Amino acid sequence: MKVTLDLVLLRDAVAWTGRAVSSRPVSPVLSGMLLEAEGDKLRLSAYDYDVSAQCDIGAQVAEPGRALLPARLLVEVCKSLPSKPVELSLSGAELVVRCGTAEFGLLTMPVEDYPKLPAPPRPSAVIDGALLQQVSGQVTSAASRDTTIPMLCVVRFDIEGENAWAAATDRYRIASRTFAWTAIPPQAKKAIRPAFMMVPAAELEGTVKGYGAGQVEIGWNDKLVSIAGGGRLTTIRLMGEDYIDYRARLNLDYSTWVQVDVAPLIAAVKRIGLVAEKSTAVRLSFSDGQVLVEAGGGGLGRAAETVEAEVSGPPVTVGFLPTFLLDGLTGVDTPRARLGMNGSAKPVMVTEDSEQPVYRYLVMALRLG
Repeated sequence: MKVTLDLVLLRDAVAWTGRAVSSRPVSPVLSGMLLEAEGDKLRLSAYDYDVSAQCDIGAQVAEPGRALLPARLLVEVCKSLPSKPVELSLSGAELVVRCGTAEFGLLTMPVEDYPKLPAPPRPSAVIDGALLQQVSGQVTSAASRDTTIPMLCVVRFDIEGENAWAAATDRYRIASRTFAWTAIPPQAKKAIRPAFMMVPAAELEGTVKGYGAGQVEIGWNDKLVSIAGGGRLTTIRLMGEDYIDYRARLNLDYSTWVQVDVAPLIAAVKRIGLVAEKSTAVRLSFSDGQVLVEAGGGGLGRAAETVEAEVSGPPVTVGFLPTFLLDGLTGVDTPRARLGMNGSAKPVMVTEDSEQPVYRYLVMALRLG
């Protein structure tokens, strides 16, 4: 194998593909990244039996071939290289990496021991990559990182034709986003039967960051979801746990509605939250055309700030964990947000500034002493 290619392309491809390599692989060979040179491209592959990643990049291939390298080391080597073209050449048990005057001889691993990657499901729908990133960003923050309860660590996708819902919950909040995609081919719209997917949230979040604007094809079956676009292909093993009826909990029936500019409210909550001790509330009081943000009174001191707001309905004071409220506000993609409340002790709804919002974030209120 002997190839020459652009360092920026290689560095980006190695970093993206390397996220599929487990930090604790079940087999030593799974700590490797497979490089395959053929035609006018270099393909990088990684797999940990739950997630597979493939990335194709353009290259000048003088000699085709394959090599398996320790993935973490390859990532670090590519990070360290100067901004010059890179040459990769296989010499016996070494892959020689040359860039400028720098040269590495990386010991290869037995390529014949590397497992075959799973075949991706047939694509069923197409979506813009930027929209997929947005949907993921809006809901994955609400998923739990506690893997002892698998249902709380996933993003649930419900599919009805060309309409889809994505949702995640950690018991204390629910984030949901409605979106549309296009069936493949368009006349197959009715062929996308009502279905659902349970995609591990951490894997989804890491995967979609590698897809920019442009069409991304999604395929799924009862075991895998595939995401393909821009020369990149990922498969993720699905989970099969039951899920809550989240849509029934996301109605818009609230006695108090507040419209507020997102950026000033986020800034105020971050500032006031500096004096909120761990697991204690930031208090928001909604009345008279403003929201009063307060925290403290304990060992760290106190703080308060007001933000202009439009309040419709009875005044109300609600307590939040600052990070939970900030996650919901960050998911709003309009300059103003709407907050719905039914008193101080009930969950609060956060949406974009729309009567029929596509983004809904329901967060538990904390009891105020």
